[in-house]
Amino acid sequence: MAAKTHRTAAPPAVLTPRALNRATLDRQLLLRRSPMSAKDAVTHLVGLQAQNTKPPYFQLYARLADFDPEELSGLMESREAVRTVSLRSTLHTHTADDALSLVPLVRAPRDRELKGFRRGLEGVDLDRLAAVTREFVEERPRPLGELREELLTHWPDADPLALSVAARCLQPLVQVTPRGLWGRSGQVALTTVEHWLGRSAASAPVLTLDDTVLRYLGAFGPASVMDFQAWAGLTRTKEVFERLRPRLLTFRDERGVELFDLPDAPRPDPETPAPPRFLPEFDNVLLGHADRTRVIPEVNKGRNGKGNQTYGSVLVDGFLDALWRVDREGRTAILTVQTLRKPTRTQRTEITEEAARMLTVMTDATDHDVRFGTFLDFED
Repeated sequence: MAAKTHRTAAPPAVLTPRALNRATLDRQLLLRRSPMSAKDAVTHLVGLQAQNTKPPYFQLYARLADFDPEELSGLMESREAVRTVSLRSTLHTHTADDALSLVPLVRAPRDRELKGFRRGLEGVDLDRLAAVTREFVEERPRPLGELREELLTHWPDADPLALSVAARCLQPLVQVTPRGLWGRSGQVALTTVEHWLGRSAASAPVLTLDDTVLRYLGAFGPASVMDFQAWAGLTRTKEVFERLRPRLLTFRDERGVELFDLPDAPRPDPETPAPPRFLPEFDNVLLGHADRTRVIPEVNKGRNGKGNQTYGSVLVDGFLDALWRVDREGRTAILTVQTLRKPTRTQRTEITEEAARMLTVMTDATDHDVRFGTFLDFED
């Protein structure tokens, strides 16, 4: 009788940084510009990083074919998209549905932030603070200073900064327009997400943590548990991935870290060409993983900013390899590119052409000047 043989499962395939780069860029719409609408893109990307008002527009310019900034601005004005504190307890631009659906899922990072200010909130009833905040900002949108002064009338001995942080953590608030509109401005004024949208969170599609993981992988994968947690600002989500494991593929990176992915998600050939892309500060793709080497080479880690100043990033052959900024001299927009590694002649030409296209769409300047130079000294 023949001896029984036991088959062992083949080890997961190893994905190189370049393979991960191309897969992530494809899902981030950065390998080729997508024809999808701005609203669909914001949905697909699960929001746009929006600490400042202009970056969401530049993020979409880098990703969408024939993008007009007024398209996103129109979504903001019609309240189909909003700026609100969500993932990692930072400002993002989300569709209205996601702004409502993500609220319970992003509670944990806000709770952690709140704990850091508890010493300034001694004697403050947090439930009452949430109620006072809601009533005050729903009467009409309020600047943060007005909200802080109102809260101090109820808790005069509390720390003013702690009160305003607590209000933002306890109540899902939006920055109302005209703040965030293209070509316009306005001070920060806050009201609740539900009041601004005129509907409750119960009216939005249900979004579970499992759903969020799957959407994350669709926009940022293949990715590890730690990658997801870094993106969402959550902890202890390993059990979610274990629950989803039968529906997912698994890989390893070159360091042996397990990566999860959707079976039908694109994983292009690592040699797929990646054209230059000008990204704003705090772009999604730069912040969406715990291990960012799939986009930011180790040698360039931390080099897209200095101190509190962050600059735009240029992807060259898919990786962060240059910085950019725009200055104005009258009607002339001057875009300076500071390379972190000497580009080839072809890459230099492609960078210049992409810069000129961006200035044409994203500025009102009548003249454009693209220069290669140095504006950031890393030796200080």
